[in-house]
Amino acid sequence: MVSSETKSPSGRRGKSNRKRPLDETALRDLALSYAARYATTGAKLEAYLARKIRERGIAEGEDGRDRALDVKALVARLIELGYVDDEAYARMRSRDLTARGYGKRRVEQALWAAGVDEQIRTDHAPGEADSRRAAILLAKKRGFGAFGHRIDNAAPADTQRAAKEKQIAAMLRAGHDFGHARFIVEAAAIGDIEDWLVEAQDGETGDRQEDGPW
Repeated sequence: MVSSETKSPSGRRGKSNRKRPLDETALRDLALSYAARYATTGAKLEAYLARKIRERGIAEGEDGRDRALDVKALVARLIELGYVDDEAYARMRSRDLTARGYGKRRVEQALWAAGVDEQIRTDHAPGEADSRRAAILLAKKRGFGAFGHRIDNAAPADTQRAAKEKQIAAMLRAGHDFGHARFIVEAAAIGDIEDWLVEAQDGETGDRQEDGPW
């Protein structure tokens, strides 16, 4: 019989740190614990459970054979019960990223990486006003365009152009549209940028009024 005890460097015996292989109950408990602790998607939960199975293995049944663990069915059941909600995750993640100044493309990449379905990604992508607002937030944080004094207007034209291109590139890396980035960096005054945002907000309000209250 193989003991679960191991010897420590000092020669004393102690219990092994290796966790027991997983059965259906243990796998379900892991899934519920993960879903309770983290906002997640079906794909992310499935990947987590698959990793735990690789790490810990599968418990043997009474006949000495490995038990069958249906990860997909377990995840589907948790989605059915509402413990996992891809739409709620997409809504939360989109709102969080735009509030931190990231653009539509970065939101799309994050949701794709989380395994969110294409239609849900489309439904929860930031609209024009939110995209402009996020771009402005980033520009304020980084001091780009009219929000900073990092471009010397007295400098040679090539130097000014290089500085603007560097700012635009930083906004593109944050997932913003090129047109948005260029407008903000090249705007002459903050008032022009504020008017640009109001324009998008008014446009979305008009669209909702045309669609009607329902």
